[in-house]
Amino acid sequence: MSNTFQLEIVTPSRLLVKDAAEEAQIPGLSGYLGILPGHAPLITELAVGMITYKASGATHRLSVAWGFMEVLPDKVTILAEAAEHPNEIDVERAQKAKDRAEQRLKSGDAQVDYPRAEDALQRAETRLNVAKEK
Repeated sequence: MSNTFQLEIVTPSRLLVKDAAEEAQIPGLSGYLGILPGHAPLITELAVGMITYKASGATHRLSVAWGFMEVLPDKVTILAEAAEHPNEIDVERAQKAKDRAEQRLKSGDAQVDYPRAEDALQRAETRLNVAKEK
């Protein structure tokens, strides 16, 4: 059995990662999934969070928001609605998005779409955490 698996991370606009990974941690709807070579096949929905993977001994991180993942023993394919490398994240924009989401959640306004504001807050916090990893 190989000690790596092929990892591909794709958004509607581009291919972000195509690498031989040794391990990965992916945010699923029910929590993070640890993936190693030879993992049992599965398909799952993604949550907002940080993807962490090791390739050639180095650790890499990306922010991801929603999508699907297919795991096969020798390949993991992630089809994400949005994903970014740390150096692609606009920290100032992410901080403003976080501030807006927090204000909406604290407002007590009945017109606020709370699930949407919570999603925006989680995505902004994830982007800020990934950006720190530059």
